Amino acid sequence: MNRGKKERLGRGLEALLGDFMEEGVPPDAGEVKLLPVGEIRPNPFQPRQEFSPEDLGELAKSIDANGLLQPLLVRPRPGEGAEWELVAGERRLRAVVQLGWSEVPAWIRDVDDQTLLVLALVENLQRESLGALEEAEGYRVLSESFGLTQGEIAEAVGKNRSTVANTLRLLNLPPSVRRLLTSGVLSAGHVRPLVALEDPIRAGDIAKKAAREGWSVRQVEEEAKAKRPKKNKASSTASPPGDPLFLALQEELRRVLGTRVKLRKGRKGKGVIEVPFLGPEDFERIFALLAGREASEVLE
Repeated sequence: MNRGKKERLGRGLEALLGDFMEEGVPPDAGEVKLLPVGEIRPNPFQPRQEFSPEDLGELAKSIDANGLLQPLLVRPRPGEGAEWELVAGERRLRAVVQLGWSEVPAWIRDVDDQTLLVLALVENLQRESLGALEEAEGYRVLSESFGLTQGEIAEAVGKNRSTVANTLRLLNLPPSVRRLLTSGVLSAGHVRPLVALEDPIRAGDIAKKAAREGWSVRQVEEEAKAKRPKKNKASSTASPPGDPLFLALQEELRRVLGTRVKLRKGRKGKGVIEVPFLGPEDFERIFALLAGREASEVLE
């Protein structure tokens, strides 16, 4: 690893990993060994979920023409058996699988689960290939599973603590907004102002409008800060006035389903639950939440 990268990652990474990342070569990993590709299992803490087929194709062509310039990094797989678990090099492994390689050069190193996750995060952050939510999920695991504070996470991956905190807050966005972020329709800058909104329905509505009309980040910020006009309580809810139970249940259904659910109470304890949807894609999303399976699975 060059000096610029090391400074970017921060001294915390050295404290966490020792000299493990120095020059990209584990100092006590020994010689490079050829391992069967079929015996290498993916990194279970890999934060990156999406791999561009185009990028993998280009990498495969480069490896085919020039060879694998940097071996994979693996650890003995926990438990019985002689298989290996990938520590770093997910893209390289996928590329050689595409090429049909039966063996691949690798360094072998014993590392714990915390180091495994940090290495996967660092490898992806260096390439700026992680999505905002993937990055946030990696930070969440470091915090909840390994007990790291936001400051320790920031030091380990070479970012400001405020950056880590703001990224983690993206996990609080309603599902409809997270989908727009994951698909690339909206950027992290677009959705950050929506984190502070207490009403998930309003956050979803602003996000959908921003995506539909091509709003700038500033426009989203201004809309999120704008005060909503007060509505007549009788027209804003379908439940009877003075029934806090129905109001609370209605708001919870709205939060979970990400749409303006209405509870209509009838006589003798009967009633109707209305669940509106905005189009085919929104219908499939809500159906999956309610049914616990995709609509396409039912129609097969």
